[in-house]
Amino acid sequence: MKKLMSMTLIAAMTMSLAACGSSSSGDGGEDAGASSGKKYIVATDTVFAPFEFTDESNQFVGIDVDILAAVAADQGFEYELQPLGFDAAVASLESGQSDAVIAGMSITEERQQKYDFSDAYFDSYVCMAVAEDGDIKSYDDLKGKTIAAKTGTQGSLCAESLKGKYGFDVQYFDESSLMYQDVVTGNSLACFEDQPVMAYGISQGNGLKIVTEEKENFSTPYGFAVMKGENAELLEMFNAGLANIIENGTYDEIVAKYTSAE
Repeated sequence: MKKLMSMTLIAAMTMSLAACGSSSSGDGGEDAGASSGKKYIVATDTVFAPFEFTDESNQFVGIDVDILAAVAADQGFEYELQPLGFDAAVASLESGQSDAVIAGMSITEERQQKYDFSDAYFDSYVCMAVAEDGDIKSYDDLKGKTIAAKTGTQGSLCAESLKGKYGFDVQYFDESSLMYQDVVTGNSLACFEDQPVMAYGISQGNGLKIVTEEKENFSTPYGFAVMKGENAELLEMFNAGLANIIENGTYDEIVAKYTSAE
């Protein structure tokens, strides 16, 4: 009898501990992510300032980084942010190794065939920049020359759409910083980049200047992306949290933090 009572007590304690463990694995709140205790894996770029980059204190920061943190806090879900590079982040999402991507990712018709996007959280457009001491003034000056673009971006699509008409070649890079350096050293005569990213880089002394802007043909909003038909609960939480941080002023504070001139 004592043995039977001991076994019953142990079983009851085990069930109690298991219940405590499952309830504490989330981060509070009544949403799907928090109640299930799931931690979402969110992939991002490595260097795409001011949206994601490493600051002087070796901390990974940026508009995307802060927006995701604010939305998660508002909605009560946990996540792990993985800086992989843009192409690698998208590949991670498509292979199921991550649940979502936030990386200054433009919402385009083509991408909407594969991914579900959140409400737009930033409006952007493409520009062309050249060395600040260079004499390139327009696309007409690029005939027979090589320009730089970042793989898989709106900038690369813009360059591809113009190269036949203006007779230039395109050299591709995986990181914006490498692309900028190629222009500064004169290996490429110009580069195509998202305007807010280029404007921030210029403010930080990247050695370039903007000479053209594509506000009509290559103006696209950024969105938080998941695979089509998957992680609907995460997308719903992101939209709800985004609306809340816009309403309470947190969104404006985040954007101003990284875009206002010091």
